[in-house]
Parts: sequence; C-alpha cells; structure tokens
Amino acid sequence: MADQEGGDSEDDAILIPETATLLPSTQHCLHSINSVIFIRELRSQGLSFQLWPAATTLLTLLDGHHGDPNTSPLGPTLSALDMRKRPLKILELGSGTGLVGIAAAATLGATVTVTDLPHVIPNLLFNVEANASVLEANGGIVHVAALGWGEAVDVEVIGREFDLILASDVVYHDHLYEPLLKTLRLLILGEAKENEEGRVFVMAHLRRWKKESAFFKKARKVFEVEVLHVDPPCHGSRVGVTVFRFTAKKSGRKMLNSTHNTNEANWHSTSDAK
Repeated sequence: MADQEGGDSEDDAILIPETATLLPSTQHCLHSINSVIFIRELRSQGLSFQLWPAATTLLTLLDGHHGDPNTSPLGPTLSALDMRKRPLKILELGSGTGLVGIAAAATLGATVTVTDLPHVIPNLLFNVEANASVLEANGGIVHVAALGWGEAVDVEVIGREFDLILASDVVYHDHLYEPLLKTLRLLILGEAKENEEGRVFVMAHLRRWKKESAFFKKARKVFEVEVLHVDPPCHGSRVGVTVFRFTAKKSGRKMLNSTHNTNEANWHSTSDAK
C-alpha cells in the first residue's frame, strides 16, 4: 500500500512505531486510525516470512470497516460480534509475518492471538514488538503462540475462547487441507453448547490451483461457506482475492459430537479391558 501523507496538525499526524527507522520493512497504512504498520519480511527463509495478496486484502477490509462499518463487507459479521459488549478475542491461523493480526488488533481494539509454526515465532514476535506503540494507542493487544494444524493438543493449550478466527492464503499445500480442517472443526464446532453464540472463521484466499476445490468441498460438509467480498484481478492474475465466511452447520456439530462420544466410549472400553 502507498504511504499516507500526513497533515500539518498534530491531529493529522500518522502514528509511526519508534523502531520504524531501524527496520528493513514494508509499510502498511491504516488510514482510519492514522497509523502505519511496519512488517519485517525475511523472504529468503521461506513462504511464511513474506507477505501475500490475501493478507493485504484483509488489512484493507479491516481498515475500511473501522472507517465506515455500514459499507464494509465485514460489517454484518463484525457488528454481530460487537453485540457481545466486550473486547473481541481473535485468533489468526498461519499468521506468517503477523500483518493481519496486528491490523485486526489495532483497528478493532481487540485481543488477538497470532499463531504459526515454532520456527516462524521469532519473526512474529519481532513484528508485534515493532508495532507496540500503534497497538497501545488503539487499545489492541497481540499475543504470539505456536500452533500446528491438526494438533488437538495445541488447540487445548491456546483454548477455544475466541469470537473470530482469521486467516489469509492458508489453502495452498493439499497435504495441509485435512489438518487445517481438523483445527477448524476443533475451534468452531468443538465443545459448543446448543445456545452458544457461534464462532466465525473469515478467510481471504487467492485461488492458484484447481485442486483447491477439494478443500472447499470438504469444508462445506460441516460448515456454511459464504462469500463476503471479491477483489478485482490485479497484476496479470485471472482472479482476485476472495474473502469467505465459515460458520458451523448444525449437522457438522452433531457429526463432531458423535465422533467425540464414540472415541470417548472406545477409550473407556479399552481402559476397562486393561
């Protein structure tokens, strides 16, 4: 994104992290809060250390929502969550550089937990700390934690007390489809009460391969999947970034509870046999 030009008055000044001049970083304006997020990319270290188009789309939508919730594609979803009358608790999956999670915390005044694999955590911490002044000024808090998809133990450690789950450009390697869906089932369907307000997963995705349709086919068996927003194509691409909203199907929740009860019964049976 282009840098935002500041005005002459103090009210128009853009809040820039004190460490910005020390970082070999990219700059991302949040116009609605007159702030700039600085993100360190380490492209030579792999895919998780660089920014991808879907992350920028989510940042733009979050910024736009703060500026005008009534016209925002995220408006209905976030407004419903705001009715809970407490700071939102957000989890980001596959955070990479942390841009989306930091932007969500700053624009929504939310408590966000950004997650990725252990080797990505040091750079995530670096970027969160680099933007501490922006977060503090806007009432946002960001925690950093390791989370491997498909690992029930990791979900138990982090917990399920989240209102909203975010992700961007996480559907690419087909061997990760099922682990990602397992984590989503645990977070969105697991241990939910019948009258509990549903958890929501918002995912920005740029389609690259036909095989990605397999992920959505599996997801639709247990989740309602809706399109919230579609970016126009850019940079020679045939398609733009699409933002999806996943919520639980009642049948999906019953399926998970049935599997859980069966596994628990089998465990007790095995224990009794011993």
